[in-house]
Amino acid sequence: MAKLVPENHPVLHAMAEEITPEEFADGTVKKLLKDLRDAIKTYKIDGFTAVAIAAPQIGVSKRMFIIEDQSTDGDRLPTVIAINPRFTKVSKKTHVVGEGCLSIPDQYGLVRRSTNVTMEATDENGVRYTRGAGGLLAQIMQHETDHLDGILFTDRAEKIWTKDDIKDKDQAEASRT
Repeated sequence: MAKLVPENHPVLHAMAEEITPEEFADGTVKKLLKDLRDAIKTYKIDGFTAVAIAAPQIGVSKRMFIIEDQSTDGDRLPTVIAINPRFTKVSKKTHVVGEGCLSIPDQYGLVRRSTNVTMEATDENGVRYTRGAGGLLAQIMQHETDHLDGILFTDRAEKIWTKDDIKDKDQAEASRT
């Protein structure tokens, strides 16, 4: 089964390769999709489940990611399979949002992202599509596309903190009450 590679793995810091028509035909895309789905289901830390994963995160230098919300509540994100994605529009309007990453499980950060995006990509059947998104979905699409370009959220973060920083702050606040 596919597993997440460590943060220092070279594939996480390199431009991923386009998926070719031959890789659709020979079953490579189907296998990679299965591996991504298997890997995303294994993540559960501190009660949080995963919502998205990119091929480089499992050590595969290919331009593919999936958004597949593993939470069990009613407000789940839509499933998106994006092969060879590219943004055709990004809003000039941005906001700073909190992010974490399966590849860097002990850090969180504040990252500036466009509030809206339009992406062209190919689905698992080789069909090209266009998808617009705003808010959280746009943020996730940008985060996952960054993975395909060898960029981690910590490379873009305006501020980074660790789980220990959060625990220390929580303990300090609890001792004051």
